[in-house]
Amino acid sequence: MINKVEICGVNTAKLPILSNAEKDALFKRIQAGDKQAREDYIKGNLRLVLSVIQRFNNRGEYVDDLFQIGCIGLIKAIDNFDVTQNVKFSTYAVPMIIGEIRRYLRDNNSIRVSRSLRDTAYKALAVKERLTTRDAKEPTIAEIAKELDMAKEDIVLALDAIQDPISLYEPVYHDGGDALYVMDQLKDEKSHDDNWLEEISLKEAMKRLGGREKHILSLRFFEGKTQMEVADEIGISQAQVSRLEKSALAHMKKYI
Repeated sequence: MINKVEICGVNTAKLPILSNAEKDALFKRIQAGDKQAREDYIKGNLRLVLSVIQRFNNRGEYVDDLFQIGCIGLIKAIDNFDVTQNVKFSTYAVPMIIGEIRRYLRDNNSIRVSRSLRDTAYKALAVKERLTTRDAKEPTIAEIAKELDMAKEDIVLALDAIQDPISLYEPVYHDGGDALYVMDQLKDEKSHDDNWLEEISLKEAMKRLGGREKHILSLRFFEGKTQMEVADEIGISQAQVSRLEKSALAHMKKYI
């Protein structure tokens, strides 16, 4: 139902698109207290909400509910947006909309998190936002814990409890250029250049072995079998397996 035209009584096919000049003019009127300008600015950015809720279309939630929650995030973004920060409104608003939807999904999750743990997490997030605004940098867990007079472990536990799993292919930033995905920000601890080169060396050295030696090493070190299991599988004694294994390893060392 994510692609239906009418959501919450709003015909999404007829939503207005505001130019940058129109946005700037409306925002000046909003700052002057013009309520109609605020309404027009909200309507002019509802397509932003639509684009965000596309990310949550596999959660089994009603699109109308997600749209309404997303609109709350949009309104909060409008009320808190600072034009002096030289940041595009969409860049500021998207995380606010996503955050509002994720809070809704967490609170309505079938996996229940205790109220006290959730309250601690929300307090920590509020402190994090306040310290980030004040210091122009993201605070550490220790700084958040100090502000709340709590143990760091309790803060980490609470924040972990409310985390919502996301896809590695979820875009985290997109502003006219190529999208940056979650997987682009993750470090692969197993695929260092040294490991990659070592694997190539092993494969090249294995090519130098005879068929039976190669088979024995494959069973022993890639499948984790004992010498007795290898002996039973290929029909020779354990002593023969041991000699062939040692010979093959010694032969490989010449090429690594």
